[in-house]
Amino acid sequence: MKITIEGDACICSGSCVLECPEVFGQDPVEGTVVVLNDTPSNDLLDRVLAAENNCPAQVIIVIVE
Repeated sequence: MKITIEGDACICSGSCVLECPEVFGQDPVEGTVVVLNDTPSNDLLDRVLAAENNCPAQVIIVIVE
């Protein structure tokens, strides 16, 4: 799996961090999403996909290989 963030449209909701803090964080100044691990293990797949699906700005892109 590979994770990227699309553009600057993040609205800083933090839902991704709540869903999977092992992979997502927030910039301490701007509050926007930061990917802490862009190639996490497959055991986190369900939580990463939930973060992608629940992102209100739809900026998280997950590619499952």
